[in-house]
Amino acid sequence: MNTAAKLIESMRRNPLDWRIGQFQTVARQHGIAWRQEGTSHCCFVRTDGRTLSVPAQRPVKPIYVKKFLALVKGD
Repeated sequence: MNTAAKLIESMRRNPLDWRIGQFQTVARQHGIAWRQEGTSHCCFVRTDGRTLSVPAQRPVKPIYVKKFLALVKGD
């Protein structure tokens, strides 16, 4: 089990206290691009064009963790 898979499982079990860097690790492993050019949000873009904008403040709120997991899963 690689790092991204472990992070996804941990996010599912406990959606509290995650950082944007951990989201980027999962996105990298699943081929999801992101952009954050001096803004307060990180925008994740899937290859089919679906996007999710996540505030880069720490910790990331649980609702964004759930939405990110849905984006990774492909829902």
